[in-house]
Amino acid sequence: MTTIILKPHKEESLKRFHPWVFSGAIARVVLDASHKAAEPEEGEIVCVQSSSNEVLGVGHWQIGSIAVRILEFGVSELPADYWAQRIRAAYRVRETLGLIRPDNNTFRLIHGEGDFVPGLIIDVYADTAVIQAHSVGIHCCRAEIAKAVAKEVPQVKNVYYKSDDTLPFKAAIEGEKVGYIIMANGERANGEGDEFWSKENGLAFRIDWLRGQKTGFFIDQRENRALVERYAAGKDVLNMFCYTGGFSLYALRGGAKSVDSVDVSQKAIDLVNANVEHNFPKAKNHTAVTADAFDYLSEQRAAGRQFDLIILDPPAFAKHRDAIKNALRGYQRINAKAIEMIRPGGILFTFSCSQAVDKEAFRLAVFSAAAQVGRKVRILHQLHQPQDHPINIYHPEGEYLKGLVVYVE
Repeated sequence: MTTIILKPHKEESLKRFHPWVFSGAIARVVLDASHKAAEPEEGEIVCVQSSSNEVLGVGHWQIGSIAVRILEFGVSELPADYWAQRIRAAYRVRETLGLIRPDNNTFRLIHGEGDFVPGLIIDVYADTAVIQAHSVGIHCCRAEIAKAVAKEVPQVKNVYYKSDDTLPFKAAIEGEKVGYIIMANGERANGEGDEFWSKENGLAFRIDWLRGQKTGFFIDQRENRALVERYAAGKDVLNMFCYTGGFSLYALRGGAKSVDSVDVSQKAIDLVNANVEHNFPKAKNHTAVTADAFDYLSEQRAAGRQFDLIILDPPAFAKHRDAIKNALRGYQRINAKAIEMIRPGGILFTFSCSQAVDKEAFRLAVFSAAAQVGRKVRILHQLHQPQDHPINIYHPEGEYLKGLVVYVE
């Protein structure tokens, strides 16, 4: 196995179990005798040692500022059943959380560093698991991971691989980035024209992992959707950036007077309508609109419309640190428009999924928006990602979802 030797004193973060080795911390690379190239292949498993030759752990080698993602600390090689061990441990956590029930078969099984497997995401929808790789190393191990999931997770019969948008774009990647790895009885679980439904807290959602965003659904808002249900009774609700309508369905079940769902994607709106029709076939208080969020809010404001409860769950405005300044302006602008349209005594649920934007900066953007339009607001809840998206205490960067529920006078 190739060995990565660190510079003096660069092992401290690994001794605190932070799973990343940065390229600047590396003194030299001792290649395995079988290597023909001048450096390890991307995705190769390497052993990391301190400058005094202390074994620190093993992980995946990759090109870029993060050179190694540690899979296991304090060992020089992975155990033969490593993937089964990690899947089994993660599944036990989800069982402990009470997420695996007849009325809830949708959950995140593996959340990267939060489950001690950097670069790996696995979401479960009923009998299908969707794997997403964020590193070449995980891509290279996809078949082993799929077998471990099928073995260790009782309800999973199909494993789909979807990493076309998540793998490093500069990597020389061999093998398919999208497709079924395991199919029950050789039959496809989903496909063109097929319908696949999964349950979340008793509500059914049509999941399209073939063409949908991420793995097909935003599981990370489950608990926050349930909170919307608690506040929805008798209210006029506006769900911006609605995607497949998760917040809208919870609001309808919570007894909302009316629910407007808005998204720029017609495919998303089609899914919203399908989900509403499936769960509430007689509902006449739901409207779905295809529109740009900023344009829609401006138009509705000009028309004098107001709402009692507004949900803002936009896509990441900042995907890297260079974009933070523009992102904060975007958050302030969209929140100002929403706060203007809330009736006195109304509620705003507002979120940021930008990992580069921290909680304090996001909160400042929201309160700057309130000050801009001259409304008094107070925080009712500070929200975050759910239990099946755990944060590794040694890897605080894993906290990405931030949310506020504010009361608007």
